Amino acid sequence: MKFILRQKDPKSKARLGEIQTEHGTIETPIFMPVGTSGSVKGVHQHELKDDTKAQIILGNTYHLYLRPGLDIIQNAGGLHKFIGWEKPMLTDSGGYQVYSLSNNRKITEKGVEFQSHIDGSKHFFTPEYAIDIQRIIGADIIMAFDECTPYPCEYEYAKKSMHMTHRWLKRCCERFNLTEEKYNYKQSFFPIVQGSIYKDLRRQSAEKIISFEQDGYAIGGLSVGEPHDLMYEMTEIVSSILPEEKPRYLMGVGTPSNLLENIALGIDMFDCVMPTRNARNGMLFTSEGTINIRNNKWKDDHSKIDPNGTSYVDQTYSKAYLRHLFTNNELLGKQIATLHNIRFYMWLMEESRFHLSTGNFTNWKNKMVRKIDIRL
Repeated sequence: MKFILRQKDPKSKARLGEIQTEHGTIETPIFMPVGTSGSVKGVHQHELKDDTKAQIILGNTYHLYLRPGLDIIQNAGGLHKFIGWEKPMLTDSGGYQVYSLSNNRKITEKGVEFQSHIDGSKHFFTPEYAIDIQRIIGADIIMAFDECTPYPCEYEYAKKSMHMTHRWLKRCCERFNLTEEKYNYKQSFFPIVQGSIYKDLRRQSAEKIISFEQDGYAIGGLSVGEPHDLMYEMTEIVSSILPEEKPRYLMGVGTPSNLLENIALGIDMFDCVMPTRNARNGMLFTSEGTINIRNNKWKDDHSKIDPNGTSYVDQTYSKAYLRHLFTNNELLGKQIATLHNIRFYMWLMEESRFHLSTGNFTNWKNKMVRKIDIRL
């Protein structure tokens, strides 16, 4: 993997760049749709590539490990071949699922024992095994095994967890260096900064993980319930420490305005279930604000979903028709909404890159942030 920093914004810390992988080039800033189990819900792979213009998608180590299982993925030749996706892919390590399965897991220095959400069976992830699993899945970018602390979180717990995450990182790196790719392309490894909402811990963690000198770095443990201002504060602290010549990935973020504000703080990569999950519930993101398509006000509104045509579905479907589909619980409604929201996020990244290239990103960002979170 190679990261090329193309341009920096004169009024912020925003960056224009590209990540080169053996499955293709990723232009940054970039948003990664979440394909938890090898599928972005309700969307064909050709629609992701051709209609939403997705450049990279994310798979989930925990879910793929449970279903379909590692043997099936390996026999297929890796996840790319199993799902028919030829572009880059990233897998998380299962650390976030450790956080979300708080009632069904036990964390020790050795690793994490957890119960499957499917059948209650017990499993054990160590840092080494998390790397082994991701080798088999075969994503272009794989993540360190970490503990994602909750919010709120006591300082002492956050500190203890951060140091354990660092010890786990050392073990992940050792396993990564001792093992080879399963398939005929290289994989890159990203450590993860933790430290909850504590400035000193975030600084310590950022300084520690860059000492491992990997291809890129991620920021975890945010967007877990903390106020947005705290998220931005932690991101700014960490971004000021992470090396300029490596890509920076903010995990699990977020709303359209979250993306723009964090781009301005120097973040290059994002992922979040928000565009797809919200779409299935009838929440649509547009360049003028957010729409709840179930509302009665759209019943006889035959205008485009987004008047600025940020998504190709805007040219075909009206608000009234989409509301009709949701009212009748038609699957097509959820599909159209999902395609629209993913494409909107991609459009937002494209516009960010364009305005970075022309030098007016900050002015454009400030105008967009005032609009895109409005409830219409």
